[in-house]
Amino acid sequence: MTPRASEIAECVRKSLEKYFKDLDGERPRTVYEMVLKNVEKPMIEVVLDRAEGNQTVAAKWLGINRNTLRKKIELLKIKV
Repeated sequence: MTPRASEIAECVRKSLEKYFKDLDGERPRTVYEMVLKNVEKPMIEVVLDRAEGNQTVAAKWLGINRNTLRKKIELLKIKV
């Protein structure tokens, strides 16, 4: 894992630890979906910004198909 990737992993780990602590005994629900929902939109927004709005470049950097990116932009209501 690259240093940058491990920083991201540690950030997610800390956030999840806080999430479980804040539950205060309540049972968690759809943790996987919650994490993806909260990570995916800002990740796509930042990559699109760095790619200067070029969806082909952003899709390549994300490792996904451009059509998949376009669907996610629409689904997540990301302004381009």
